[in-house]
Amino acid sequence: MVSCNTTDPPPDNRTLTLTFEDASCTEVWIQLSTENFQLPAELNLIRTNSDGNSVSQIYFLTTQDSLLYIDSLLPNNTYKLKASSILNSISSNEINIITMDTTSHNFTWQTFTFGEHSSSVIYDVAIIDENNIWAVGEIYMNDSLGQPDPQAYNAVHWDGNEWKLLRILFYTICGQQSRTPYPASSIFAFSENEIWIAMRGDQIAKIENGVHTQTMCLPWSFTINKIWGTSSNDLFVVGNQGNIAHYQNGQWNRIETETTTNINDVWGYYDQVKNIRSVMAVASNILQSGEYRLISISDNIAKDTLNWPYNHWLKGIWFKNEYSPVYVCGSGIRVYRGGAWEELNLPNYFTESIRGNDVNDIMTVGHYGIIMHFNGVNWNVFNDFFPADYIFSSVALKKNTVIIVGNTTSGGVAGQAIIVVGKR
Repeated sequence: MVSCNTTDPPPDNRTLTLTFEDASCTEVWIQLSTENFQLPAELNLIRTNSDGNSVSQIYFLTTQDSLLYIDSLLPNNTYKLKASSILNSISSNEINIITMDTTSHNFTWQTFTFGEHSSSVIYDVAIIDENNIWAVGEIYMNDSLGQPDPQAYNAVHWDGNEWKLLRILFYTICGQQSRTPYPASSIFAFSENEIWIAMRGDQIAKIENGVHTQTMCLPWSFTINKIWGTSSNDLFVVGNQGNIAHYQNGQWNRIETETTTNINDVWGYYDQVKNIRSVMAVASNILQSGEYRLISISDNIAKDTLNWPYNHWLKGIWFKNEYSPVYVCGSGIRVYRGGAWEELNLPNYFTESIRGNDVNDIMTVGHYGIIMHFNGVNWNVFNDFFPADYIFSSVALKKNTVIIVGNTTSGGVAGQAIIVVGKR
């Protein structure tokens, strides 16, 4: 009897997987996952555009999972991506990605002014929708007899037809019941049913369904500059002298920053599916000495992040998610992408605020009436539309509506508050 032994080859359980994460007009972020892979390894990524032309790019893998960053793409184009490893003799799945299209720079503008005496200014703005807009600051008007009213209005609301001046009342002194419409410094809206407004001090008012329902005094005193949060149970406020407060489970907690420099802005994002939250803030004493810091906030701990390399004032920050570029404005506009900082070649005006609808629709505003818009590929500078005595302090975008607020520094009525409405 004759017999033979056969040995089947072991199953090949090696995998190389590409997963699309995010894209801008010219960039894409791809998650590369491997299993049972021999590392380090050289990877060849083949990118094919809609015309059938292919480009290869070499990556060196040292970890099982890597985030691949691809730039120099064209907007509104379809690409096919596939990876292969010669060492491991294996190829990945093929994925199709579509880059974002650019947005239009074509805005029409309308300006509203407020204030009849003293120095009026609007500091911040929030858009619920194009017919529901809130702005806050201090606006001084005359009374019914035409005499200067010393008590300012600290909010103004657009209902789709007109701007209505409002007074949000804060405690004159925390712990007492008397109320005063102190100037308001910042606003953040979760929805039309829930709006948070901070006085230019240490109190926050909650507006629900258009009704002022609650006023909170912070447990320690500092001047609030900005508000950001994911919900009414996850709210951050930042302010002068290095102060950051986090509101959760009905309590305010102090987040230590190890700095006494003013924190001027805070921004973040929250991915509910992945349960990922990222929060960053910028710190500088504008026109004064102090530190220049870009701070990340996580688990009630604040620390420097992204290796901010410049000794220049930071006033505002915006980013979309964990993959998107990070924009910082102030003394120049700088962007962090692909692991490095870049200073943008834009007019050297001081910029006060930067916000975006998406990575292809970003706007920054500042002194001398400067407005600059990024459409995903290039920046457009609106420097001939507004007087040089305009100082824009904040900007908000929602779909095709942009609201810019600030004040004038001269003119017929010194120190008028201004709201500029842009429609695309």
